[in-house]
Amino acid sequence: MTAQRIAYVIGTTTGGTGRHVAMLAEGCAVRGLAVTVFGPAGTKSLFPAVPFGAVDIGSRPRPARDAAAVRRLRGLLAEFAPDVVHAHGLRAGAAAALALRRTGRGRRPALQVTVHNAAPAGIASRVIYRRLERIVARRADSVLCVSTDVALRMRRAGARHVALAVVVAPAAAPASADDIAKARAEIGATGHQVVLAAGRLARQKGFDVLLEAVIGLRNRGLTPVLVLAGDGPMAGQLASLTREANLAVRLLRQRADIPALLGAADVVVVPSRWEGQPLIVQEALRAGRPIVASRVGGIPDLTGEEGALLVRAGVPAALESAMAEVLSNPQLAQSLAAAALARASVLPSEADAVDAAIAGYARMTADGGRSPA
Repeated sequence: MTAQRIAYVIGTTTGGTGRHVAMLAEGCAVRGLAVTVFGPAGTKSLFPAVPFGAVDIGSRPRPARDAAAVRRLRGLLAEFAPDVVHAHGLRAGAAAALALRRTGRGRRPALQVTVHNAAPAGIASRVIYRRLERIVARRADSVLCVSTDVALRMRRAGARHVALAVVVAPAAAPASADDIAKARAEIGATGHQVVLAAGRLARQKGFDVLLEAVIGLRNRGLTPVLVLAGDGPMAGQLASLTREANLAVRLLRQRADIPALLGAADVVVVPSRWEGQPLIVQEALRAGRPIVASRVGGIPDLTGEEGALLVRAGVPAALESAMAEVLSNPQLAQSLAAAALARASVLPSEADAVDAAIAGYARMTADGGRSPA
C-alpha cells in the first residue's frame, strides 16, 4: 500500500506554530507517511528531519510577492502530488487554497487548514483577515481551530467542517537542580522571588500590562524579579518602560532553557490579550508551576478552573492582585502547583496529536469529497 503523501504549508513564524508543525511533520514521517514542508526559507531550520521547499509566504500583504508565492506553491504541490495539503495559519491556508484552485488534475488534494490566531486589532488588518477567512472557509475541506471562539468565527465565515485542533507542547526533560540554580544565578534572583513570562514580544501577549502590574506590586511590598523570555517588535518599548519605572526586569530574548527558567519561577504569568493553546501554559502545567493567566481563547480549556488563577485580560489591577496572592501565600502557590500537575496529566501528548492528524488525513482521503476548485 502506497504511503499517504502530506504537504505542510507554513507562513512566517517565530513561535509555537512552527514548533507545532515541526512536531506533526516529524511524527508523521516517523509513522511512514511521505512528508514535505513548504514555507519561507527562514523557517527551514525548524524542519531538519523532513524535506523542505522554500515559498515566500509573508506575515503582511504584498500583492506581487503573494501572487508569486501562490504560483511557486502551485508548482511545488503539482510536483510533489500530495494526498493532503495541511496549511497552518490563514495566510498559508489562503495561499494553499489558491494554489490548488487550478491544478489541471481531475481530483485535487484534500485541503486542511489550522487557524492559530484570532482577528488582529487594527481595522485594516481585520479587513484583510476577514478576506482570508472567507477564502479558507470556502475552499478548505477541513478547518481546525485552536480555540472555541476561533471555531465560531470560521463557522460564521462559512466553513462546513470545523473542529478543535490538538496542539501540544513538545516533550522536554525536567531541568536538573544544577540547571535551575544556574538559571537563578544568571537572572540575579538571589533573595528575590521570580515571575516568569515567555513568548513573542508583541501586543497580543500583554507584556505591557504585566509591567504595569509589577509596578503595582511594589506598593504591596513585593519586589520580584520579572523575567521576560522572548523577542519581537515590542522589545525596545518594553526595555524603555522597564528603565523608566526602574523595575527589576531581565529581558532574555529567545531561550532554549525554558525548563530551567520554569524551575526557577515562583509564578508563571501569561498576560495575553488573546491566546489559542499556548505552549508556555502547557509547559508550566507539566513543570508543576503556579500559573496566573488571562481568561481568554483556549487558556481556560488547558488549565481548567483549578490549574491556574484566571483573570480578565488587559486589566493590570486584576493581574497584580492575582500575582500578589500567589507570591504572598505559599499554601496557595503549593495548591496551584499540585493542580497544575494534575491538569497536565490529562492533556494530550505528542503521540495523541500525531494520531489525531493521521486519522483526520485518512478520513478526508477516504471520503473522496473535495471543496469546489
